[in-house]
Amino acid sequence: MKPLTSEFEEVRLVYRNRVKAADRPNVNDADKAYKILRESWDMGQIALIEECKALLLDRQMRLMSIAHIAKGGMSGTYVDPKVVFSIALKRRAHRIILAHNHPSGTLEPSAADIQLTKELMLSGKALQLPLEDHLIITQDDYCSMLTGGYMDHRPA
Repeated sequence: MKPLTSEFEEVRLVYRNRVKAADRPNVNDADKAYKILRESWDMGQIALIEECKALLLDRQMRLMSIAHIAKGGMSGTYVDPKVVFSIALKRRAHRIILAHNHPSGTLEPSAADIQLTKELMLSGKALQLPLEDHLIITQDDYCSMLTGGYMDHRPA
């Protein structure tokens, strides 16, 4: 009789860094985050399909990765906090800047955007992986929920 544990997968943590820390861009403000995000966004779809991405940062706010979190339809997408944090933890990030687009072109955060931001801030605090900002981007501009006053406070 084979052991019961042989039927389960082993979970291992593996990390391979491809870019030296000195070569990573510093993302110390919303303008810089927006510029990086615009370069990674499919501009042919930004006014058509809503999607969410995360900038995963090291302790010094240098960009480690851009993660594609979710892609939805014309009027919304579902962002699962478990997906956000599992990707960030696997990448060994220390900070997160979340971003999603509004195909409608409006920069005003919805009630759902504000609620998601609060949930991610609380989860990030518990995991010691703070949400630094949440950007809403459009084809022409962006809104920083941090500097726009939609986030209660800057996480520690």
